[in-house]
Amino acid sequence: MNVPTRLGGYAVGLAVLFGGAFAAGAAVIPDSTVASWTARAQETSMDHTSTTRAPAGPGPGPGRGLSLEQDGYLLDEVTAPDRVGKAGALSFQVRDGDGDPLRAYTTSHDKDLHLIVVRADGTQFRHVHPTLGSDGTWSIPWTWNAAGTYRVFADFVPAHQDASEAPDVTLTSTIDVAGDFVPAPATHRATTAHVDGFAVALRGDLRAGSMSDLTVEIARDGKPVTTLQPYLGAFGHLVALRAGDLAYLHVHPEGAEPAAGDLSGPEIGFMAEIPTAGRYLLYLDFQVDGRVHTAAFVVDTVSDAAGTSAHPGA
Repeated sequence: MNVPTRLGGYAVGLAVLFGGAFAAGAAVIPDSTVASWTARAQETSMDHTSTTRAPAGPGPGPGRGLSLEQDGYLLDEVTAPDRVGKAGALSFQVRDGDGDPLRAYTTSHDKDLHLIVVRADGTQFRHVHPTLGSDGTWSIPWTWNAAGTYRVFADFVPAHQDASEAPDVTLTSTIDVAGDFVPAPATHRATTAHVDGFAVALRGDLRAGSMSDLTVEIARDGKPVTTLQPYLGAFGHLVALRAGDLAYLHVHPEGAEPAAGDLSGPEIGFMAEIPTAGRYLLYLDFQVDGRVHTAAFVVDTVSDAAGTSAHPGA
């Protein structure tokens, strides 16, 4: 049956997490940051598994996910293949305040842990779900498709917390991958995307410091798509990145989860709270016919007074 995505003012709540910024083409990242990452990449051995870790600390701006550590939880060494094309596994442990591997989690959005990996220039985005071993190690088969420095985000709710009330814990680290690096083209504002034969349009404005009403409309072959399937407990899953400081916003729908077999579309409504003015990079995951697709957008906040882009002409 069809269940409208906007039933009862269907909205999206925030679990505000902070980490890697990226775009459909490339992230807007300070030259100094790129230079620092490049220097670290050159120091990394090309013959061993990379275990490069992000420096701890709150980082600039409000939010979560800028550090290896949050609320007493620590992201232990992240290991993965060190070069392009080398098959292996990406694995890590989350440690609690006593230094022991965390083994108990609260299911949030259908999963115990969400793993997001993205290259520093915004390409190679992946949102996946590793498997938890009896020793507290999360792992997933892994092969890199492109060289560069990547950010890894572990997003989870510990077992003693209520996923509907407590904010997610988001821990981050970096991994350097050897190979011939090909930079992505410059980022430009984009509110439409074409992916796997789908045309996806984003409507609405982002306003800093207040809730913003966004609507995504999905079509295929010029016709509205009305067969959106539930994915991670909703008909759409949105990740937003703040360019410049790698601020990461994980956005999830509120309200009753759709049941298995429910369908919706062509619109998905979101309410997103953006902390500061600037450019944001949005990634929408949606599922049709059992396959998940990801559409990317680049959006600038608007001024409440003038209603114009924070990055006019970009």
